[in-house]
Amino acid sequence: MKIVELIALIKMDIIRLSSSALDQEGLRHPQWSKFFSPRFTPVLLVRLARYFYLHRWLRIFSPVLTWLNVVIFGIEVTTRCHIGGGLMLPHTVGTVIGSTKIGNNVTIFQGVTLGAKYADLTFDVSQRPTVGDDVMIGAGAKVLGGIHLGDSSTVAANSLVLDSLPDGSLAIGVPAKIKLKI
Repeated sequence: MKIVELIALIKMDIIRLSSSALDQEGLRHPQWSKFFSPRFTPVLLVRLARYFYLHRWLRIFSPVLTWLNVVIFGIEVTTRCHIGGGLMLPHTVGTVIGSTKIGNNVTIFQGVTLGAKYADLTFDVSQRPTVGDDVMIGAGAKVLGGIHLGDSSTVAANSLVLDSLPDGSLAIGVPAKIKLKI
């Protein structure tokens, strides 16, 4: 990843946060203040940790940023996960992201786990989920195994997803039942 790609991703994250209902408090904030928002700072730390991980001479700093996110915001994100622009983390506590790829404009609420079904300390990508574009994952949801969440799909709060979701679908329940959005 080049620095221009990192800047482009961060810009997409800021634009998405600025246009969201979560940022509409009726007050005008300077653009630079977004960097100190509890909805943006964890995303920034994820971006920087990934960037450092991908650059051998900076890699030593990557775990520091990852653990800073764990300690301050309660979110753990593997640096091996490629995350598209426009990531939204409205609340982060208890969130674990151990997937291989997350698309653009994805919203992940608190308490979500994206990971393997079984202990996988080697990070086997075939055991990890991938997430398409424009996906919303509700609070407390668990998405486990080598599955794919299709574009524009939604995972309801506290659902357990063990099967891939087609584009534009809704997963709800434990284990999740898949329904097409109306």
